[in-house]
Amino acid sequence: MAEIESIAAAVTGCALPVGELSVSAPLWLPPRRPRALAVEIHDHEGALTALHEAVVGALARAGVWEPGRTAGALRVHTGRARGGRFRPHITMARLRVGCALGERRLTATPALSFTPEALVLYRSRLSPAGASYEALASSPLAW
Repeated sequence: MAEIESIAAAVTGCALPVGELSVSAPLWLPPRRPRALAVEIHDHEGALTALHEAVVGALARAGVWEPGRTAGALRVHTGRARGGRFRPHITMARLRVGCALGERRLTATPALSFTPEALVLYRSRLSPAGASYEALASSPLAW
């Protein structure tokens, strides 16, 4: 698919080093009607936010993304809620539609940190058995 090639070229062309990141508080997303359990990622130097802005800018310049755009089966997820701010996180689990949450209180996450090595473009496929992910392109986060 030509659109995927354009996205891959745009995304991998803007890989920036982000340095050390740490796992922060657990959270329900979205907060009002949770559909996912996630842990927030703390961006110590603001480099992850800069990388996000570089990716969003590259996708917009390539003409393959604009906020809320969906083209057929293609949906580019930039990690930003509709009209909201970028909120770095790792999704830990997704809730089934109609799943009722009892206790919403979450325990603290352990103190963990990591340094990402690459920017990877994934294709996700959703099915009743769960999601599967396929890496389509990757670029090292240069130092």
